[in-house]
Amino acid sequence: MSFRLAAYAVCVEGGKVLLARHAPPKGESVWTLPGGRVEHAEDPFDAVIREVAEETGCDAVVESLLGVDSRVIPAAEARRRTEHQNVGIFYRVRITGGQLRPEPNGEIAESAWTPIPDVAHLRRSSLVDIGLALAQTVPATGHVATVPVGGMIQH
Repeated sequence: MSFRLAAYAVCVEGGKVLLARHAPPKGESVWTLPGGRVEHAEDPFDAVIREVAEETGCDAVVESLLGVDSRVIPAAEARRRTEHQNVGIFYRVRITGGQLRPEPNGEIAESAWTPIPDVAHLRRSSLVDIGLALAQTVPATGHVATVPVGGMIQH
């Protein structure tokens, strides 16, 4: 099994959420939350701020921890030889400066403030739904129920 620890930013302002369009070299692009892998010896709190800056061009501050999601993705869905476990730490983040831009030398083609009702119509990562569920419910345990995967949601 492969394993990944990642930190994700949930930025919601005025009924809009900040999304990043991941455009891999092969395959279709998908909208996701700014965020990504926590590097060796890096604190997830610092990782989410770094990832927002790298992927969107914006400065951010963490307002609160929303929760942690752990899911195992079967090999076929993960497009890998073995199943994959992703542990995501989701933070409520506020943008304090900067200007939206594509990620230099990266796979984020653009970032955009997206009206929350429009999210359902996007080809998106399940991370978007998990982050929004955490932001809207703010569960005391920090655990979100399993988000059904189907339709336009991708892992």
